[in-house]
Order: sequence, then C-alpha cells, then structure tokens
Amino acid sequence: MLTRLAIKNYALIDDLKVSFKEGLTTITGETGAGKSILLESLSLVLGKRADRSALRDQDQKCVVEAEFDLQRYPALLVFFREQDLDYDPRTILRREIQPSGKSRAFVNDSPVTLDILSDLGKRLIDVHSQHQTLELTEQEFQLRVVDALAGNGELLAAYGSERQAYLEASHRLETLRKQREEAFREQDYNEFLLDELDKAALKPGMQEDLETRFNTLSNAEEILETLASANRLMQEDDYGLLSLQAQLRQLTARLSDFGPRFSELHQRVQSLYIEADDLAGELQDLVAAQEADPGQLEEVNAGLQLLYALQKKHGVGTVEELVQIRESLRVKVDQTADLDLEMERLEAQVTARRAALEDLAGKLRREREAVLPGFTRALEQQLGALGMPNASFQWRLLPTENFTRSGRDSLELLFTANKGGQHGLLKKTASGGELSRIMLTIKAILAAYEPLPTMMFDEIDTGVSGEISVRMAEIMQQMSGHMQVFAITHLPQVASKGHRQYKVYKEVSAGRTHTRIKELTQEERIIELAQMLGGSGLSDSAITHARELLN
Repeated sequence: MLTRLAIKNYALIDDLKVSFKEGLTTITGETGAGKSILLESLSLVLGKRADRSALRDQDQKCVVEAEFDLQRYPALLVFFREQDLDYDPRTILRREIQPSGKSRAFVNDSPVTLDILSDLGKRLIDVHSQHQTLELTEQEFQLRVVDALAGNGELLAAYGSERQAYLEASHRLETLRKQREEAFREQDYNEFLLDELDKAALKPGMQEDLETRFNTLSNAEEILETLASANRLMQEDDYGLLSLQAQLRQLTARLSDFGPRFSELHQRVQSLYIEADDLAGELQDLVAAQEADPGQLEEVNAGLQLLYALQKKHGVGTVEELVQIRESLRVKVDQTADLDLEMERLEAQVTARRAALEDLAGKLRREREAVLPGFTRALEQQLGALGMPNASFQWRLLPTENFTRSGRDSLELLFTANKGGQHGLLKKTASGGELSRIMLTIKAILAAYEPLPTMMFDEIDTGVSGEISVRMAEIMQQMSGHMQVFAITHLPQVASKGHRQYKVYKEVSAGRTHTRIKELTQEERIIELAQMLGGSGLSDSAITHARELLN
C-alpha cells in the first residue's frame, strides 16, 4: 500500500509531503484546488511520460517519491528478481525531471527504465476514473476477471508453460521444414560439387608438389643440357674435376708420412675426393634419369589446372581450404538424409504438445463456464443497489482458432440497462456513468478473490444521486477491508465514509499560489462536509447533517 508521497517543484506544488494509512481514504477539495495535480504527480512515479512544462520553477528539478509497504504482496518478489532489483518491504519509487526535460527513474535508489517503472507501478496502484473504465470493455480484462473468480491461476500457469513449449517445438519444426526444402533444392548441386572434389583426390601439400614437378618437366631439355655439361666437368679425362683431385690425392699421400700436419692434409683431400666422386655418380644418375616426357608433363599440368579451376570456383587460394569445403559439403549431404528422421520426431512432439494444450484449454473453458452464472447474478444484484435495477448481462464464451495467451476462448460481454431491452456489446450500450458503477462492482467482487493493489477512484461517483453515492461509498468501504482504497470525490456522502479524510486546497504565500494537502481532524471533517452540503455558509442544519453522515 502507499504509505508516503513527497512532491517537489511540480505545477502549483513547491514542497509537499503526506503520509497515508490502510483502509478507505477520501480526498476532497474545491474544483481547481489541485486534486488533479496531486494525481498527475503521482502518475509520474507510476511511469507516465514527463513534461518539463509542469515544473513550477523551470530552473530546478522536479522530484516525486512514493513509498510503498509491500509486505502483503509476496508475489512481487518474483518481479524484483526478474528485473534484478533489490527487494525491500518498504520500497521507494522516485522520478526526477531535470530543467532540460531529461527524466530519470529509480526503484530503491537503483536506476530503472520507464518501462520497468510503469510495469511495477501497475502492480502497486490501480487508478480508475470515468474515462479509464474503458478497460472494462476490453476482452482481455473481462477474461482476467472471470479467471480470477474461477481460481484459474494454476491452470493458466500450466497452460502458459505448455503453450510456450508447443510454440517452441512448432517453431523448430517450421525451421526444420525450411531447412529441408532448402537442402533438397541444393542436394543435387551439393552432391555434384562433392563428387568433383572427391575425384580431385585432394591432399595437403599436393599443389606445391605438382607445381615443382611441372616446373621440372617443362624445363627438361635445359636441365638435361646443364647436367651433361656439369658431368663433363667432373668426368673429363685430363682436366676433369675427378682426374685433378685424383692427382692431388696422390701428391698428398706422399707427404702423409712426414708428420701429423701432412697426414691431416691428406685426409682432407681424401674426403674431398670421396665427396666429388659421390657427386659425380649422382650427376651421372640424374643425366640417365632425365628425359623429356610430354605425356607426364600433360598429366601434371592437367592436375594443376584442375586445382586452379576448383580454387577459382569456390573462391579460395589453397588446397587446404578446398578440403574444408569438401568436408562441409559432405556434412550437408549426409544431414539431408537425417532431416526426415528429425522431422518425424518433432512432428510427434508437436502433436503431443498440441493435445496437452487443447486439454488445458478445454479445462479453462469449463471452469469459466461454471463461474459465469454466479458472477452474472452477483453483478446484477449489486448494480440494482446502485440505481441500475434492470441491469442485465449475457456472456458469450466462443472458441478461437488459435491458442492465445489466455486459452482458446473469446469472451463477449453483452449488456442492457433496461428491462426487456436488447442486449448489445458493453462498450456500445453502457454510458460512462454505468461503466463506472459496473467497474466498481467488479472490483469489489474481485477483492474477495485475489490481492489487488491499492485502488484509487478518481471521481467515478460523478453524476450519481446521493442515495446511490452512499451505496458506492459503502462498496469502497467494504473493499478497504481487503486493500487500501482512495476516493477523490465531490460528494459528502462518499467523503464521510472514509476512515480518514484529506483536503486539497490552495494557499497564497509571498505572492504565489501553492497547492497544499492536510489530513482533517474530526471537527475539521464536520466543517468540510457541511460546506460540501450547503456551500461556504455554514448553517446549523448543514453541520447537523455532516455530523450524522460521520456518525
């Protein structure tokens, strides 16, 4: 419930602080005193869009703080956890509007977005005025009321969980169908590409090997001629490298007996000769093996051209990348064969989920159908006491094709205020005053079934007679046994029913007008009610009547 409201620098309010308690609180004041300003400033901490033009002093920021006691609403713990907010049984909502027009919102001093503030605000205060009773004509609200009366909370939670699972499975199945269609469209082409890459017998390093062989085979004549020349230099009889080294070896052999240094020199020459002899043998082998082979050159060239063509086709530059593409294609081709099995599994899952969902939706419909007759009787009975003795309701609970968030039901509320009248849709047949009384009655019935947030009724008693206003006030008083209720009113019959009464008034100070609010004492309430009954002139009869209303 709302325990404290503090407002700084808003419209005609410079600095206002007021505390509230449980039960029914009535708020009165002359037209133009600022009751609407009070409500507008409160709406800022409930998530309403900010307007810097409302700042009293354009050079100072506006701050509105509302403190709530949440001990009676343990369900709000879930909301705080979901939004990663610090929970406190004494929670403070704060809104700041800077002179620049920039707005900031806080919950327990933690910055939050306006959407989060608005979402939390709706859970804390339910504000109703004549124009806001249009919610009553909305199908979603009507279903929510019927479900609350039927006690469908757990059933709706189970339905919501099953619906989410069904939607997720259906989405996966639809995605898989599209993948399958796409896969089959590409299957032939993918198989062709894979076959082409498989036939290329791709191996890491093969491109470098082919390029080396191609370079050797395409220059075979030059290589053979050069090898032959090198071989002649090694093998020539008189002046070949081997002949000269053999002579050098003979000479150093003669010196080897004359000391270690000469022996070492001979060994080095001997090693040089052995290496040259081995080199000469390798040259002879290369000369013998080297020959021009146009067929082999053509084969190697064809292999290279195939690699280059595949790389260009797939937009890559290496064999290793082609290998990756080949394996990726192999996975796609293999997966296509598995898609049918996966689809069969998902189709069975979707069918089972849908059956479970239909069963839960059917249970919801039966529970709703069971509660509607009693709800209709209670509505018509209470509205009779509110000056609508011939009010008559008819409910149409119709099946829908799709699974909505609230089941497979479409609810239409038909109404007539006249005996024997033609029933029509509530939003087309009920006046604003009738909608206000219907909404009040529904909220009163709901209060006995679920914990509602703080209720604030903003002059919903406008245009009703004194006798009916008394009954409306009694209903609000009964509701206040379950929740905190505020009633902003011009009617003394309603104001007198409050457990406490506040007066909003204007005061001129230092040449400026200020909106103030104060809690009235018993005697002040008598004076206020007497003025509401008979005007500013306080007659004895007005005061007597005011005392009777309070008593």
